[in-house]
Amino acid sequence: MQPEQEGFREVLKFLAPGTPFREGLENILRAKTGGLIVVGDSEEVLGIVDGGFNINSELTSARLYELAKMDGAIVLSSDCKRILCANAQLVPDPSISSMETGTRHRTAERVAKQTGELVISISQRRDIISLYKDEQKYVLEDIRVILAKANQAIQTLEKYRSVLDQTLNKLSALEFQDLVTISDVTTVLQRTEMVLRIGKEIERYINELGTEGRLINMQLEELLANVKDEGILLIKDYITQSQLDL
Repeated sequence: MQPEQEGFREVLKFLAPGTPFREGLENILRAKTGGLIVVGDSEEVLGIVDGGFNINSELTSARLYELAKMDGAIVLSSDCKRILCANAQLVPDPSISSMETGTRHRTAERVAKQTGELVISISQRRDIISLYKDEQKYVLEDIRVILAKANQAIQTLEKYRSVLDQTLNKLSALEFQDLVTISDVTTVLQRTEMVLRIGKEIERYINELGTEGRLINMQLEELLANVKDEGILLIKDYITQSQLDL
């Protein structure tokens, strides 16, 4: 996940496969009806909603799918637990710039920029679910693609963890001989940081996979066991030693 997309990390958790919300989105995608959904009932959102009718019912995948058959937008509560209204027209400020071409995606981008809320656009023809929030955009990928990426990342993490363990063993041997240099310590810290960064990327895949990511999560926990703690202890050890030398 790119730094500018970090705002979607929490969003992906309640859009993960297996949740009613995601099931509803997938049903809309398969039916090729298209859809426009706003998550949030702030004053900014309500100020650009025109028409439609109140629903105020619990969110279920079936309700979301059926209501998306109508042309207008659907507005959900901020916690994604209730459908507030449907078949609404969204009227964002037309002067807000948009890089999108389709009417639905262009409206979604402008609403997100104007309100700061999450807006979801489901393409009728391209089989794409696009998320917009503030100035950011994120495209939900097919679960098979995410699984393939997650498994590849796990394999990469295994290799980096193996290299880290070898580097730690080398450092331990040098410590017994009192031959440790600053380069040896920084090499271990660099390897530690690389392992943690790959782990963070895999966490994003796990969020997107939802219930399908359980096995990946178990592998990740095993591969990251004690990595962060050992890195912190290493820093403390050598900071203390350098202070004593001074």
